[in-house]
Amino acid sequence: MTNASATDRGWLPLFTIWLVSLVATLGSLFFSEVMLLPPCVLCWYQRICMYPIVAIATAGILSEDRGVARYIWPLATVGLAIAVYHNLLYHGLIADSILPCERGVSCTTRQIEWLGFISIPLLALTAFAMIAAGLVAFRRGQKGPIG
Repeated sequence: MTNASATDRGWLPLFTIWLVSLVATLGSLFFSEVMLLPPCVLCWYQRICMYPIVAIATAGILSEDRGVARYIWPLATVGLAIAVYHNLLYHGLIADSILPCERGVSCTTRQIEWLGFISIPLLALTAFAMIAAGLVAFRRGQKGPIG
């Protein structure tokens, strides 16, 4: 294995992070703009965390900045925490009395459920978990300090 191919593989997790965040961003826009499903408050907060990851990962890839992970980690961590909370609410594991959604669509509204269990909150949780895993893999794949 050449040194160049090892370096290229070290960047594969960042490409994966970029792809997952891009698909999640486009998917959320598809749900709201094409399918006309209004996002709840927690969905908006997750979008606030997800959308910049696309731009940050793009900039990191294009500039070959190994420190790009330090800018993605806070967004991924906060987004993952919100997604976990959203799923706990959605599945009734947290009392409805602490719902953050006072206006608009409820955070527990079942807008889609593919195969009986794949929901919008689950899709967001999966995306943020994949991004967090990609960040761990990116850190391990890089040589030297990356942030």
